[in-house]
Amino acid sequence: MQADVCPGKDLGRALCIITGASRGFGRTVSREISRLFKPGSVLVLAARSRDDLRALQADLAAAGADGTGLVVQCVVADLGGKEGVESVIRASKEAASVDIDHLILVNNAASLGDVSRYAKSFVDMSEVDSYLSLNVSSALCLTAGVLQAFPRRPGLRRTMVNVTSLCALQPFPSWVLYCTGKAAREMMFRVLAEEEPDLRVLNYAPGPLDTAMQAEARSSTADPSIRQSFSAMFSQGQLLSCEASCAKLMKLLLEDEYASGAHLDFYDL
Repeated sequence: MQADVCPGKDLGRALCIITGASRGFGRTVSREISRLFKPGSVLVLAARSRDDLRALQADLAAAGADGTGLVVQCVVADLGGKEGVESVIRASKEAASVDIDHLILVNNAASLGDVSRYAKSFVDMSEVDSYLSLNVSSALCLTAGVLQAFPRRPGLRRTMVNVTSLCALQPFPSWVLYCTGKAAREMMFRVLAEEEPDLRVLNYAPGPLDTAMQAEARSSTADPSIRQSFSAMFSQGQLLSCEASCAKLMKLLLEDEYASGAHLDFYDL
């Protein structure tokens, strides 16, 4: 992200929680958003890999985050289960200062699911339940738990970000799990925006990113047209860098002019 995305603006003295923080887009968001806080802020980074989280924490320290008074708390958690969700909420409550003026939750953690098969092959309910637990249930329960832990009060802004996808709006053959999860999650946050008018709720679709998930999609997708489309984007250099997409997300958060609950895509901005 360029330093002058929104010169003179910041995200306040924040408690910011990012899931799926250790790799790909989540790692980039963690790095870039850490530069936009006032001193005394807290960044809670959640992911399954302890080593990757420690490496990210070291990167943030090397980039000068320590010098800004930013507290970085790493939480090793599998968000596919109740214990993982509760550990993130507990760590956030323990780490947060009472004088924060901005609560930010970035629901980024997600998985692609098995894209090597078509919808008619998914007869095992436990397989589907496992996917939905990580990609849908955890996002709802974590968001609800964070909102309960940090209720509405004067002087506190609360921003909920859902990292979504074109797949929330458009069906991709052989991507039944991913499309279903993204669609359900996006509707969840649209409902939240209606129920809680004081919240700032954003569904941000970062576009086709050059990540490990994209590589998996190119190699594993059963549908030939989808697979060929992604392969062509890769070979022609049309995939987006996490940094380019993250810059647009940071600009949206800093300007804070979007309609709460909106679906905003990288290519729409």
